[in-house]
Amino acid sequence: MDIANLISTGAVQQSIPLEQTKIADDASEAKKQQYAKDFESVLINKLLDEMKNTIGDWSDEKDGAGQQIDGIFWLYLARDIADKGGFGMWKDIYKIMTDSEHQNTTPELIDNKL
Repeated sequence: MDIANLISTGAVQQSIPLEQTKIADDASEAKKQQYAKDFESVLINKLLDEMKNTIGDWSDEKDGAGQQIDGIFWLYLARDIADKGGFGMWKDIYKIMTDSEHQNTTPELIDNKL
């Protein structure tokens, strides 16, 4: 492949400062709840991975496909646990998401205070 084909010749959009992007504001309440549940499912998946590592080897050596199937099983198990209530952390995460959008996130300048 010629590297000249990889060079962008179109106009580049101006970047938007992170403070001005409001992804959470555009999302509906159901999407915010799903974001919180998905985040909790990732945490539960990591917890299950660590718990699985403490069990030890049961001398059933698996090939690559068997390991992938095990990984998919643990992923869906974690997602199901989170969707059915999980540890309840999603409620706290959701509350933080909704509380943060009602606060004024624009920092005041120190010069204005002085």
